[in-house]
Amino acid sequence: MFIAALLAIVIAIPVRMRSSAPADAGLVARLVAPGPLSSAHQAFAGQCTACHTPGKGVETTTCLTCHAGTDFGSKQSTQFHARATECTSCHVEHEGDRGIIRMNHAALLDPKLFRQPLDGSAVNPHGFSPEAGLNCASCHSYRDPHQGLFGTDCASCHKTDSWKIANYRHPSVNSTECSECHKAPPSHFMEHFSMVSERAAGRKARVDQCYACHTTDSFNNIRRRGWYDHH
Repeated sequence: MFIAALLAIVIAIPVRMRSSAPADAGLVARLVAPGPLSSAHQAFAGQCTACHTPGKGVETTTCLTCHAGTDFGSKQSTQFHARATECTSCHVEHEGDRGIIRMNHAALLDPKLFRQPLDGSAVNPHGFSPEAGLNCASCHSYRDPHQGLFGTDCASCHKTDSWKIANYRHPSVNSTECSECHKAPPSHFMEHFSMVSERAAGRKARVDQCYACHTTDSFNNIRRRGWYDHH
C-alpha cells in the first residue's frame, strides 16, 4: 500500500507541474489534464468534455461543432480536409502552441482517414512512403518556390519531414547561369529595375544576368555593396 501511494505521488508531481487544468483545480482534475492547451483552445481550459467524449477521446464530430464553417477549399494546401474523417492524426493538443498542428503526410495515404482516395495519391495497401505515394504538386504547386523550373517531382529532392536538402551545395559563386533556376521578381521588369535596382548595385546589366549584381548566399547580398534589402 505504501509503495503504491509513493508511486502515485512520484507520477502526480510532474503531471501537476505541466497540467492545463486551472490552478485552483483539485488533484484529480490536474492529474487528468496532460499538458498546456494551445492558445487557440485556452477558452476550454478545465472543460474536458467540451472536446473529449468519455471512453472515446476526441471525436471528429466534436471538432466540427466549432470548425464546420472553416473554409479549407480556397487554399490548395488544405483542400484535403474536405475528405478527412479524423482530425487527431495531425492535430495534437496539450503541448501548447507547438503541438496544435503536426503535419502527418503518411496519414494522407491511410484510406481509413478519408472518405475516398485523395486526388493524385495512390491507394496505399503496400505501405508506400509519403514521398512515393503522394503527388506533392497536388497540394504545393501554387506556392512552388522554383516557379515550375524544376518540374513537379518534388520527392526527387525533398522529403516530407523537412524541405531542406541534405548535403545541398549551390553552384559556384562564379556561375553565370543563374536564370536557369531563378526567375527575376516582377519589379525587375518595370522601371523600378533601372531607377532603383541598377543604382543600388552601381552597374547596368540585363535582367537575366543575375550574377552581375547578386551573390549565391543571398539575393539581398549585392556585389560590392553588401546587404541591401530594397524589395
